[in-house]
Amino acid sequence: MYAVSDDFLEAVAANTRNYYWAGTITTTAGKVYEFGYSDILKGSGYISSQCCGSTEIELGTVYSSELGITLLSEVDRYTLEDAVVEISCFLRLADGSYEEVPMGVFEVSEANRTAKCIEIKAYDYMLRFEKSFNGFQSTGTAYDFINLCCLACSVEMAQTQDEIEAMANGSETLSIYSEEDIETYRDVLYYVGQVLGGFFLINREGKLELRKYGSEPVLDIAQKHRFSSSFSDFITRYTAVSSTNMRTETAEYYSVDPDDGLTMNLGVNPLLQFGLDETRAQLCTNILNDLQAVNYVPFDSDTIGNPALDLGDVLTFSGGQADGDQITCITSIKYTIGGRQTLKCVGKNPKLSQAKSKNDKNISGLLSQIEEGKMGLYTYTNASAYTVADSNTKIISMEFTAKEETYAEFIAQVVVEISADAVERSATASGTITIPDSSGGDASAEDSSTDDESAETSGTEVEVSLPVTWTEDGEALVYVTYEYNNSYITAFAPVETWRSGKHILTLFYPIEDIAASVASHFNVYLRLEGGNGKVATGDCIAAIAGQSMGGTYAWDGVLELEEEGVGRFSLVTGLTNPGYTDEMAYEKYGRKEWGVEESASAVAFGRMFAAFEDAT
Repeated sequence: MYAVSDDFLEAVAANTRNYYWAGTITTTAGKVYEFGYSDILKGSGYISSQCCGSTEIELGTVYSSELGITLLSEVDRYTLEDAVVEISCFLRLADGSYEEVPMGVFEVSEANRTAKCIEIKAYDYMLRFEKSFNGFQSTGTAYDFINLCCLACSVEMAQTQDEIEAMANGSETLSIYSEEDIETYRDVLYYVGQVLGGFFLINREGKLELRKYGSEPVLDIAQKHRFSSSFSDFITRYTAVSSTNMRTETAEYYSVDPDDGLTMNLGVNPLLQFGLDETRAQLCTNILNDLQAVNYVPFDSDTIGNPALDLGDVLTFSGGQADGDQITCITSIKYTIGGRQTLKCVGKNPKLSQAKSKNDKNISGLLSQIEEGKMGLYTYTNASAYTVADSNTKIISMEFTAKEETYAEFIAQVVVEISADAVERSATASGTITIPDSSGGDASAEDSSTDDESAETSGTEVEVSLPVTWTEDGEALVYVTYEYNNSYITAFAPVETWRSGKHILTLFYPIEDIAASVASHFNVYLRLEGGNGKVATGDCIAAIAGQSMGGTYAWDGVLELEEEGVGRFSLVTGLTNPGYTDEMAYEKYGRKEWGVEESASAVAFGRMFAAFEDAT
């Protein structure tokens, strides 16, 4: 619910109210047209929005709000293409003042002229995310993906990184691979919204915001405030989630006890496909925990209206056929300017879910395999920014596979902002100077008549040489290192020499002898000498293209572990850590017993290695 004053809530619940609507239209050329309540054709204006479909609660939705309005205006309709409409409702309070409630920011998509009016249809900024994502392969947290989408589509985020990471699954590392069925940035937001257990919308300030379903009512709507209403005789609630695993081609099922409610089907979410089974289970369990707030009675009601109400607001209804003890949620809302407000909550009956299997594993045909010989493409973009200095920084990391032995080409473009170190220069400046004649005596009349040029050049000429020192922008050396299947490629290592500023780094490398049905890895590292560099989010794009690329592969048994901040240690002699030593005795498969005094890190590694061999 939009934050309003207590005086506003009292005024909006009164038997009578005094209000008006007004707004502005700003064209792409910067011209502003203001309109008031008298300029709006009566009964023509509306604002509609929703966060679910017409039948059931959904997660991850990215619906756009719509504004329709007819104005008594002579404005030229051809100037309104992509113009921004901002509209507000003003309610009179008990003290006679008016409190403004912004109703949204919209972009004009259609403007039709009649004899005296202009009909406008506009949508909020959610449509900006209908921009091709190109199937980029990327890794990052939920905030990284949201920020990437917002930067690419010029939409501001409503929440900070700390707020997103504080949510369930908000701090988990997620991955997108290019074989996934992702076409637009709006698709990316949909999958991220599912992982975070909420839905996206464009708020009243025109910013992208993630909201979750709650359980605390924000308002009670009494019978006298309703023109009509209908309530279901069941409560929509969820006790399980189902997520399709592309690797095993099964629908994995997670539930609470007792499992007697609806199942939320997450489908094939690309962000839930990679990682350990335990990680997938934890992600889905967190989503299920968020769904426990859904305990709503579906309803449909026409009310006198409250412009402060928003999607996702939890309500109670009292009086008439309503049960004041049950809660419900706004999943659809329509404001009629100067008229009624229609509220709706959708939902299914949990009893009907028992007629179907909760865990249908028959999902044959879900995965489309790459045909033999067909060109395949893996793409990547960075969801996080990188800082490059004097040590290797991994800016590209791609994993790919092929259905048969083949070769491929790696290409990339990276925008790098360089800050070169300043260097001191020195040189010797030499030249001739003239020392004026300093002889005294009175000047004769003839001397005084000497021309100006002769006077200026009189004196003694001397050759001089002076040291000069200054500071100027230096040059940074940019070193590129390729790594293929854990082996550095030393035969070809590109180097660039750049001064301060933004530069485009274009990379190419042919990848030969790609084995069939085996996961391959290709990484790119950058290192700088004589300065530092930055690669902003989304400024690194790469692709690996070749025939028969795609398909599944068998696990090769390799575990990749990476830990920062651990110093070097030896498994034979060790580096003694003051304050902690331990005697590590190890005997396995007839090997010689070790008696080694190790540091804490070495001991922990040895124990982990022994436990791993015991397990295998």
